[in-house]
Amino acid sequence: MSSLPEVPRIIDIFSGAGGLSLGFRQAGFQSVFAVELDPPAAATYAANFGNHVYRGDVRDVVSFAPYPAEVIVGGPPCQGFSPLGRMSATQSRLARHGELNALWGHYLRALHDVRPRAFVIENVPEFLASREYATFRAAAVQAGYDVAQGVLRAEDFGVPQKRRRGFVVGLRGGQASLPVPTFETLTVRGAIGDLPLDPTGEDLHWGRQPTPVSLERYRVVPPGGNRFDLMRARPDITPRCWLDKPTGSTDVFGRLRWDAPALTIRTEFFKPEKGCYLHPEAHRPITHREAARLQTFPDDFVFQGSRTEVARQIGNAVPPKLAAAVARHVRALLAPRGTLTGGMDRLPVADA
Repeated sequence: MSSLPEVPRIIDIFSGAGGLSLGFRQAGFQSVFAVELDPPAAATYAANFGNHVYRGDVRDVVSFAPYPAEVIVGGPPCQGFSPLGRMSATQSRLARHGELNALWGHYLRALHDVRPRAFVIENVPEFLASREYATFRAAAVQAGYDVAQGVLRAEDFGVPQKRRRGFVVGLRGGQASLPVPTFETLTVRGAIGDLPLDPTGEDLHWGRQPTPVSLERYRVVPPGGNRFDLMRARPDITPRCWLDKPTGSTDVFGRLRWDAPALTIRTEFFKPEKGCYLHPEAHRPITHREAARLQTFPDDFVFQGSRTEVARQIGNAVPPKLAAAVARHVRALLAPRGTLTGGMDRLPVADA
């Protein structure tokens, strides 16, 4: 059996902007094929990794066999699994979520076509308790993969952000496992403390133009505070919907702390009413550059699209530093073993 290639290859399915691919590249892997439906995200992927990204629906990929790779990675759409997705869904959206959840079957199809030595899936933690995952895991085990799954906390791997994600690692010819936390602590200050307090309008350090009343609201919230501080101090400028809801989420209209990790960076981080997104010191929401840094994207990573599209790419991404920790662990699992060929049972193929 041959040894692991010096530069192992990956296929990234549901790649988004490429957070997983970037982490794997930082760990010494090379991306040879990717699939992404969202045009701006696919453009971002191409700008950073090359034109080997299929810009379309994974269901339209006839075969993954032309792209041999040692590892397949990906994060199937998670809207139907996440608590936020379920809470906000109408009946029509629920039907759409069911379609999205079914896309995991095309990940199985890629495993059948390529027969990689390992695979990695990233999703919301709730995915691990779903029927879809139970079916997927049974098929992967039947095909000869040892499978390990669990929830990783990004802040335990040097990401300056509290973010919980479900991970699955599959391995042929050995025992799968998840990486052990490094407990390297990074803070908001370490990630964005060198950036100008006033947005420059360049290189994603984009500011907004808040109304005078918004500025008054920002000034009331202390580091680590949230909408409840505003409600107590200035009920006269607190939105009526918050006054009528004295309990609930504690991160809404929150202000970050310099010397602690950020809370989860989601897709609308530029709207303070959506989460803990006020700058630790300046009276404004964080900029796109600051959000990208908190997600551990390097400054030379190129994003394509409008401001809203770029924000969605940043918030949806796997933090590259977390992805790199998983990638190094997978490489260590593969390194002692030769390339495995044959002996793989046929996997069930999703309906096209």
